[in-house]
Amino acid sequence: MALFSSDRFGALGAHRDFVSLWIAQSVSAFGSRITRTALPVIAILLVTSDPVQLSIVGALTMVPDLVVGLFAGGFIDRHAKRPILIGADLVRAVLVFSVPVAAWTERLTIEQLYVVAALVGFASALFRLAHLAYLPILIGREHLIEGNSKLETTDSIAEIGGPGLAGVLIQWLTAPIALVVDAASYLWSAAFLGRIRAREALAGVAHAKGSVVDDIRIGVRAGFGHPIVGPMFWSFAIGDLFGGFYATLYTLYALETLKLGVATLGVVISLGGVSALAGAFVAARLSRRLGFGRALLATAAFGKATGIFVPLAAAFPSASVLSMSASQLLGDGAMVAFLILAGSYRQAVLPIDVMARANGMLAVMTGTLTPLGALLAGALASTTSTTAAVWVAAIGGVASLAPLLRRSIYRIAAIPGA
Repeated sequence: MALFSSDRFGALGAHRDFVSLWIAQSVSAFGSRITRTALPVIAILLVTSDPVQLSIVGALTMVPDLVVGLFAGGFIDRHAKRPILIGADLVRAVLVFSVPVAAWTERLTIEQLYVVAALVGFASALFRLAHLAYLPILIGREHLIEGNSKLETTDSIAEIGGPGLAGVLIQWLTAPIALVVDAASYLWSAAFLGRIRAREALAGVAHAKGSVVDDIRIGVRAGFGHPIVGPMFWSFAIGDLFGGFYATLYTLYALETLKLGVATLGVVISLGGVSALAGAFVAARLSRRLGFGRALLATAAFGKATGIFVPLAAAFPSASVLSMSASQLLGDGAMVAFLILAGSYRQAVLPIDVMARANGMLAVMTGTLTPLGALLAGALASTTSTTAAVWVAAIGGVASLAPLLRRSIYRIAAIPGA
């Protein structure tokens, strides 16, 4: 019997295994936001306020994407995905629960927080990579846009409400108890993943051997060598480089250059979460109405073009809040729709047995180019101005459209198998 009505929840509402995955992902998404908020709070309140040590805790949560993308793609491709997902959840539950236990016994150290931050980051990166490879196996290529839209919807809701929920839990129950709730969320996720009945066929894949160098070569060839996925990867590369500018300068630009208040900035950023939720809802509809290729190009172009509102805010100070809000409210939704469409196409056309390795190379690229962009942004802002660097970021974002501007993409009516 279907868990949800297919009339209200689409075709996948009647897909028992997808619903189990969806529930697991939803709960885990909120749990991840709790960890992201509570771990630094625990570090500050119970261990240290040293900014260097705190920055190390933050950095250790970001490095794993790069390492996992390089070394774990082949392992995921050669093994069943569901046990990897369940294992990642169980590992995260144990690691996160170790922090409140150490806090209650007054044995919590900064070294333990380093280890927990790094290993939770590794498990989360492994989960994401395996999840991308597992979805087309579970639901088939014909439902990928719907499936990714539903998963992105709950992730957007978690991004909007998760930090606030974490704050309430920390204020009400204390940070260690909040992490207990988070550990329970990973156990909940593992339990629902365990309910999935579908079996994975790994004929010819599970026993294949390959070196890390071979796996990297296969991943690069599968991703960058594909006539459609390749241009998408190059577009992501340019976008990640200039996205790193915003990662470094956005808050500084808003507070110091535009003189926005902290509360105002928080409201502006929250509009991006609302917009992302809307983008997740409309991605499938745009693909059906415009055709897949046109929808892909339209969402990318609109999302990147609205980035111009950010530097324009400095040119028109009286409308700076409106301009920044327009960038978040319009651009984030368009970019989420674009990412759903691009990700669904990638999952539809790449062979299952190289899926994790190809997506791993995308993760490596993001993990390399985004920090590089952040460093370049700091150097440029220090030699010119923050506003000039933000203009470069906005123009670079528009330039990332160039690899996508080809007839072969424009003419795609629908993703294969849909």
